[in-house]
Amino acid sequence: MSEGRNASRSDSRKVWRMVSSLPRRTVQSANRHSVFWLQLPFVLLFITFIIIPILVAIGLSFTDFNSIEAPNFVGLDNYVTILTDDSTFMEFALPNTIQFAVIVGAGGYILSFFMAWSLAQITRIPRTVMAVILYSPSMTSGVMLSTVWQVVFAGDKVGYLNAFLLKYDFIQKPILWLSDGAYLLPIMIVVSLWSSMGIGFLAMLAGILNVDKDLYEAAYIDGVTNRFQEIIYVTIPAVRPQMLFGAIMAIVNTFQNGSIGVLLTGANPTPGYAGQLLVTHAEEHAFVRYEMGYGAAVSVILLILVWVISQIAKKLFADKE
Repeated sequence: MSEGRNASRSDSRKVWRMVSSLPRRTVQSANRHSVFWLQLPFVLLFITFIIIPILVAIGLSFTDFNSIEAPNFVGLDNYVTILTDDSTFMEFALPNTIQFAVIVGAGGYILSFFMAWSLAQITRIPRTVMAVILYSPSMTSGVMLSTVWQVVFAGDKVGYLNAFLLKYDFIQKPILWLSDGAYLLPIMIVVSLWSSMGIGFLAMLAGILNVDKDLYEAAYIDGVTNRFQEIIYVTIPAVRPQMLFGAIMAIVNTFQNGSIGVLLTGANPTPGYAGQLLVTHAEEHAFVRYEMGYGAAVSVILLILVWVISQIAKKLFADKE
């Protein structure tokens, strides 16, 4: 055994001497080539599934394309029509998207941080159970999610919410929750918030649990007197990377849930355009009306909106040098 170990050590020393004897430029070149081959699969996938589709969408946004005939270049006509002549975009899709993004995006993000901080205050076993319960809705698909909530908000007396309200005489007849424009957007917001505890929530929980306890002790010595000040002056600065990741994931989750209105109602456009968002507005023109160029232009506007929001999040939570 000892002879084998000695031989292995001897071989390792020989390899190390050979590497050490190589010119520095040769070693650096080998490292660069290694990094290139390691990054190549990700770069190829990123170009194939992200860059190329974005470039195609931008290109199609300047055309009149019905998916059958060849695209016809129309310049900025689609964008001009969206901003000046599309009443659905201005009256429903854009305001609904802003309201949905503010409540579900910002509200869901704040709720995720609050729940992560709250769970960090309890012991491990109940914390693990509660984290799994809160995270589970985000793992369900949109179809499965909408199926569950369609039963709750069914428009007949068998629907759970109607049955409860009728039983205790809060209402006299069933309400068509998913067909009434007054209720559809609030229901979409509730369902989206219910499923908003995703991977960003887990990242913030992990970050809070790993904050150095000495920081809290030092903060109380320096004058921190309550839990609110502890969160502001210690917790949030200590978990900035996780906060930034959570913000990005909240943005992604918000626009990923943009089709929840169509899934709940089973129609695009939604009844009275009450649940119409930019995502569903683009899908309506592209896949219902077969106006691919116009739908691509709406999607480009949505892409710009997401980019602007992500840059704001980066400014707020990125580490300041």
